[in-house]
Amino acid sequence: MVEDPATIAAAFDLGVNFFFVSSDMHWPLYEGTRRGLERLLARGRTVRDEIVVAGVCYPTQPEFCSFPFRELVDAVPGLGRLDVLLAGGAYGAEVGTRLPVYERHREERFLGNRAIGVTFHDRAAAAAALQHGGLDIAFIRYNADHAGARDDVFPHVPQRPRPLLFNFKSTSGFVPPDRMAEIGLVAPDYWQPEVTDHYRFAFTRPQLDGLLVSPRTPREVDGIAAALARGPLTDEEETYLIDVAAVARGAARVRPEGETT
Repeated sequence: MVEDPATIAAAFDLGVNFFFVSSDMHWPLYEGTRRGLERLLARGRTVRDEIVVAGVCYPTQPEFCSFPFRELVDAVPGLGRLDVLLAGGAYGAEVGTRLPVYERHREERFLGNRAIGVTFHDRAAAAAALQHGGLDIAFIRYNADHAGARDDVFPHVPQRPRPLLFNFKSTSGFVPPDRMAEIGLVAPDYWQPEVTDHYRFAFTRPQLDGLLVSPRTPREVDGIAAALARGPLTDEEETYLIDVAAVARGAARVRPEGETT
């Protein structure tokens, strides 16, 4: 999701070629993305073959896993096809009823797609799907506030070849400066992370192939690119972000200097 449609072209010009667009849930919030893609595609016919567009559909009923994708293609002049079809917001108890529809879509090249995937809200289901195969891409949520994937997903990611593994909600757990002060973590005694450091946090995990991000403006695209150019966090920095998030939500506390118990 973007606010300024120009964000799409700014991302493309920095090398981003993968775009994730909802076909139903949050439809109004994706208006900037749809219009940005329309403008990007208007640059010329060759642009369409330089980008990968993934459509995501959230209904769990199998009969509703087709037509929303058609509406998305119709809504973006020049789009013409969807390269990836995603089952959105999946849990282990229900995703099995949807996947046969997506597998059939891939086999029949429905709307031109060549790949299928799932955005998981259930880490156990994600780990099982990665091991089982059949998907081309999977999305999980891993961040400083929800770091459980370090134990129940990443150790179980199989060797390549395997589905691509992307992350979403990477910046959950970011603590802004005013809240840092409230919990007693004041500069210069304590590192004050930027929100973009949380993208570096996610990419510290070598199992992740990509991040789903939502920069609102071209300036934020530049900020993300600059942060990622700095590389992954150290082990100490990674642990610090997790600890800060825990203190901010009340699950831990800052131990006063000199306290030993």
